[in-house]
Amino acid sequence: MNQNFDYFVVFAEMRTGSNFLEANINAFDGLACHGEAFNPHFIGYPNKEELLGLSQADRDADPMKLVSAIKEDPDTLGGFRFFHDHDLRILEPILDDPRCAKIILTRNPMDSYVSWKIAQATGQWKLTDVRKRKDSKVVFDGEEFTRHVGKLQAFQIELMNAMQRRGQTAFYVAYEDLQDISIMNGLARFLGVRQELEALDDKLKRQNPSHISEKVENFDDIPAALRDLDQFNLNRTPNFEPRRGASVPSYYVGKELGLNFMPVQGGPTETIVRWMAEADGVTADELPTQLNQKQLRQWKRKHRPHRTFTVVRHPVERAHSVFCNMILSTGPNNYGRIRRTLRNRFGLAIPEKMPDSDYDAAAHKAAFKQYLEFVKANLAGQTAIRQDGFWVSQASIVTGFGVLALPDVILRESDLAEDLPALAKKVGRDLAAPQFADEGLPFNLSDIYDEDVEKLAQDVYQRDYVTFGFESWAS
Repeated sequence: MNQNFDYFVVFAEMRTGSNFLEANINAFDGLACHGEAFNPHFIGYPNKEELLGLSQADRDADPMKLVSAIKEDPDTLGGFRFFHDHDLRILEPILDDPRCAKIILTRNPMDSYVSWKIAQATGQWKLTDVRKRKDSKVVFDGEEFTRHVGKLQAFQIELMNAMQRRGQTAFYVAYEDLQDISIMNGLARFLGVRQELEALDDKLKRQNPSHISEKVENFDDIPAALRDLDQFNLNRTPNFEPRRGASVPSYYVGKELGLNFMPVQGGPTETIVRWMAEADGVTADELPTQLNQKQLRQWKRKHRPHRTFTVVRHPVERAHSVFCNMILSTGPNNYGRIRRTLRNRFGLAIPEKMPDSDYDAAAHKAAFKQYLEFVKANLAGQTAIRQDGFWVSQASIVTGFGVLALPDVILRESDLAEDLPALAKKVGRDLAAPQFADEGLPFNLSDIYDEDVEKLAQDVYQRDYVTFGFESWAS
């Protein structure tokens, strides 16, 4: 039995070298890393049915059972890899546990982003035979990269602060350290193993060893996308600045119009962005967004008077829109992995592909009610799937805005025809009412709405109904 630890966790992310790190950990006698044990879409490894005698359904019902199973072997120190989108129900318990050894693997976010894009393009996520290596040049997307860095930064800061508050420390490993056998042996000593490796695992090969300029088609676009990031700190994610509390990059501001729009995911964002863009004589794609806090402050100094606003949507209408666009749809912007998990693990009765001629209004109503049941369990912390911004309560999102600054006004979608022109007058503009965007849903809410749907929505989103004073959708 290890004198210091009962088990370990490797905090990592996709394309950071975690498979290679796991292979070397498992090369030590007395250590066993069990893959992505708490990935919501599989258990341990893809296509694996169970882990340590527990099925995925067993784990999802009570994830701490799997933690206990990993700790059970008295002769082996077990552990697992954990990413930011794994089952967060176990995060606080393992952070609280000083008998859990923490290993934090980091990689330059630009390298991990490009590697992820290449793996998506080629479908090759591991390489054991260089003769079978697939290659592809990818296109750098500045907005997507900003979101990528934001997710990594937020989770790393959460880990760092959590351990500071608990008086714990972690063993940090950078991607470049993975090829240093002395560091791998040092990690083993940290875990209480005195054995030393003479050579590193040679089965997994580095997939994209060339310079980044040879892997990115629009390499010259990268400096412009990075100008507002602290590039010198990219390699040390735990201390990456600035530490954002509000989702500032999602805001939209007018070029000339003195309005700052804070979107709530799942709301009528397209309608409002198009209205603001038309007021400024630009396209929706040209409306400024992806600002950082400094740029937002500069915009506010330049645009006086200005108003900041957000828009909330009736909870049942928002839930139906999110269900159709993010879960039911099989288009390019849906949540494909979550969709598959809901179909396979939660029995969500939706077609494998959409559109489907057999999927009628009755089937849509039944599936939507199933989706609401899932959201209820998810927001209660009873599922392994992340609590996503598209279905968390609108009240919680608006509260998050307040970390930086609360909106001047909270408008309701049903009142936008009157309220948006009135708000524009506050900043000296006479504007017409917005033209509402057609979301192109397969069925309208009115096709499936009844008292049961309303009751279930109120059960899920009681906080929104109370906070914003919503009545039933039919009222």
